[in-house]
Amino acid sequence: MEFSNRVAVITGGGSGIGRAVASAMARRGVAAVALVDMSEAIEDVADKLNAEAGRAFAIPFQGNATDERFRTQVFDSISGRYGPVSLCVPAAGITRDDLAIRIDKDTGKARIYPQEQFKLVVDVNLIAPIYWALEMIGRIAEHRHANGLKRWNAEEGVQGSVVFIGSISSQGNRGQISYASTKAGLEGAAATIMKEAIFHGVRCGVIHPGFTDTPMVRQMGMDYVQKNILPYTQLGRLIRPEEIADAICFMLANSAVSGELWVDAGWHAPA
Repeated sequence: MEFSNRVAVITGGGSGIGRAVASAMARRGVAAVALVDMSEAIEDVADKLNAEAGRAFAIPFQGNATDERFRTQVFDSISGRYGPVSLCVPAAGITRDDLAIRIDKDTGKARIYPQEQFKLVVDVNLIAPIYWALEMIGRIAEHRHANGLKRWNAEEGVQGSVVFIGSISSQGNRGQISYASTKAGLEGAAATIMKEAIFHGVRCGVIHPGFTDTPMVRQMGMDYVQKNILPYTQLGRLIRPEEIADAICFMLANSAVSGELWVDAGWHAPA
């Protein structure tokens, strides 16, 4: 599946992995990328990406990835200007890390991880990515139906590709009860979507990055990274976003690749 003349949607495109994926797609000749992010800085990010590429391919959209109406507007706008979307990387994500159970030293009472925090992480990290993917798949299915096409066959060529952003935390990680649950949930979603969406010619997979040099990881503090992450990473450093982006593009483009890809730099959680 070549990137040339394809149209893509990337959420979380303002920084980190999402931004790196947009840049990698530009180098591979993508026609246009809807660059989605909540931050006002998304306009400046798109300008910089376009300047680096020497052409206007990144189209900024500021909004909440969990908003269904916003999602529809993004697809309507980018499709109306450049054609149907056939690449989707819903990379927007958050963490709300804390132990699942804490004992108050004064009262001796257990404090359980706040349910509203869990629901927020689920909305952003699990439900939203799934529905950005389904939006693309649904539109491809409608287009095929309108043209009298039913079950896809290989001679037609792949019609679309989705890559979800999982995490090594999907295997379990202390202090990440909500984050780990959502990333593990994406595995089941991707496996199910792949079985259904291939009827319409759309592939779906999950990439599991290790600790990557992104604003989310740096929020932990570099002292924490040096003490608790790098000693358990065979590579001995944080992964660069560009390395994850290259792996995502590999998954999107190579039709023989299915399921999950672990890009973890040899990290293994301590007991």
